[in-house]
Amino acid sequence: MKTIRNLPLLILPLLWAACGGSKPGEAAGTSNEEKKLNLFCWAEYIPQGVIDGFTKETGIQVSVENYGSNEELIGKLVAGGGKYDLIQPSEYAVEALIKADQLVPLNQAALTNIGNLAPEFRGMAFDPGNKFSVPFMAGFVGICVNTEKIKTPITSFKDVFIPAHKNRIVVLDDAREIVSWALGEAGLGINDVTPENLAKIKPILEKWLPLVKVYDSDSPKTALKNGDVDIGVVWSGEGAILYNENKKFAYVLPKEGAHLFVDNMAIPKTATHPQNAHLFINYLLRPEVSKKISDEFPYYNPNSAARSLLSPEQLANPASYPPAQEVSRMQTFRDLGEQSAAVDELVTQIKAGGKGK
Repeated sequence: MKTIRNLPLLILPLLWAACGGSKPGEAAGTSNEEKKLNLFCWAEYIPQGVIDGFTKETGIQVSVENYGSNEELIGKLVAGGGKYDLIQPSEYAVEALIKADQLVPLNQAALTNIGNLAPEFRGMAFDPGNKFSVPFMAGFVGICVNTEKIKTPITSFKDVFIPAHKNRIVVLDDAREIVSWALGEAGLGINDVTPENLAKIKPILEKWLPLVKVYDSDSPKTALKNGDVDIGVVWSGEGAILYNENKKFAYVLPKEGAHLFVDNMAIPKTATHPQNAHLFINYLLRPEVSKKISDEFPYYNPNSAARSLLSPEQLANPASYPPAQEVSRMQTFRDLGEQSAAVDELVTQIKAGGKGK
């Protein structure tokens, strides 16, 4: 995993014509660019059928490359940003990229379907006015439990990391997430990352991480589904898929609160097909298209028009759509700036069997 640092400014000319408008629910405008779009996104997040539908309609061929963390995204963007036209950063990564002047301001006139987003997902603190990003999907980081194997009550992160669960645990391979769980256990906010607080939670992580069997950010549900582990800290969409397949898998939002993540679509400054990127964003904002995404990957959909198309069963999935009072306890991540490197270093050293600094 690479860390977020003060990123160097990559200055390349941005030459493209403004996209035209269209009726709501339709693709906005046209593109005079070559029929290519290079997408850099999270794995298991955009159904192939959705991509194929876009290609069939526009003729634009979409090349997809995946990453496993926001830090990996930013590291690769800086190292070779000209390769990607559209990226999928989470909320704190959007904030970091805005600060580093790495994103193209969006052509709002081209995004005729942006009004389909629920009000609470428009103009969020990390990008007021959605100047640089558009929410794609949201979700939570919680605890998935195989209730046939784990009989003790699970209500918090500390209940996961107990000696009885050694080598029965899967967690996200994401240092920022891991540190946030320990911060919660210490009674701190998930953004309260200081040298002093990292020192405070180091003993917690030194106790917890040796118990973990599998680190997996791409598909943490796999180890649970295959029976390799019995409990894990996973993305809510992964927990929702398991719940749909077998009700023995319960999903718990920890009582101390947890991370509400908001993954977004954004265009890096080095994009060579920005018009095509706008077309794809607007396509994803269509209610019927966004619903298809929820059908396959049941995260918390910020598109209220798409949400209205979901079945009662989909909306009743406790991992996808927990009660409002539960959601109100969740927090979004903020950019940590220089502290990001310290977070990564601490977790990396403890995972490797060291004690961290």
